[in-house]
Amino acid sequence: MSIAIKTPHNQCQPASAPAARRPAWLKVKVPGGLGYNEIKSLVNRHHLHTVCEEARCPNIAECWSRRTATFMILGDVCTRSCGFCAVKTGRPIGLDFDEARRVAEAAVRLNLRHAVITSVNRDELPDGGAGIFAATVREIRRRLPSCRVEVLIPDFKGDEAALHTVIAAKPDVLNHNTETIARLYPTVRPQADYRQSLTLLERAKAAGMVTKSGFMLGLGETLDEAKDLLRDLHTAKIDIATIGQYLQPTQMHLQVERFVHPEEFGELAEFGRAIGLRHVESGPLVRSSYHADTQAEGAIG
Repeated sequence: MSIAIKTPHNQCQPASAPAARRPAWLKVKVPGGLGYNEIKSLVNRHHLHTVCEEARCPNIAECWSRRTATFMILGDVCTRSCGFCAVKTGRPIGLDFDEARRVAEAAVRLNLRHAVITSVNRDELPDGGAGIFAATVREIRRRLPSCRVEVLIPDFKGDEAALHTVIAAKPDVLNHNTETIARLYPTVRPQADYRQSLTLLERAKAAGMVTKSGFMLGLGETLDEAKDLLRDLHTAKIDIATIGQYLQPTQMHLQVERFVHPEEFGELAEFGRAIGLRHVESGPLVRSSYHADTQAEGAIG
């Protein structure tokens, strides 16, 4: 069983055309079932946030039915406005210092073997929320020593000290998503920097972390540009790469430029492995925390 807590990025821009009909390979079940209802109840009872709901993840039915979830720490309001993300953007108020305890309690109640911790961006905080990340890792380790812990962190605006605050808590996997190719950053991630994200991953690997990063297809990139991004991730020495299809959350977000065929996802997975990446999870419905437990097993051993 795994649980995840995710990093949002978020921007709203009007779409210029109605969304195209989704192909058959992107059809998913309506949420429901015993496991789904149990997770829903637990999340509400502990006043937690999940990226599954906030970011409208297409895998929520499958993951929740097998008693896995992706939780967000640091609240549910993001200081950034990325063009692809459904998480609320605005000015967060205050910090919930009891959040780490409640997340760990949820991990204990679900008897997790792999927990993924993510967050919104909190650029107004001096450390970007790194201290709360570290506290959550430590609390899960204290309450459930057998649980593997993965963090999916923001870029902390390039603050190396904030990154090392998280690293000092010794998560098993450190994930930071590049999200898209360098050319599309001004539109997709206008408050982020492509090279800064790669530098964060390089620093984490130099500190001995198992590292991971993910990105989306369907925002206007070419196949060659996606391969260039995989090359850059390999140069940064990451261990795990995830590649999935971008899905427009609302008409106020960036529109889907194309629905990428599963064969192209397969080609990118083969390319990533051929250039030396240890594990590549690539498919239309793949998300950075989807099957995170099995991804980590392959990289950690």
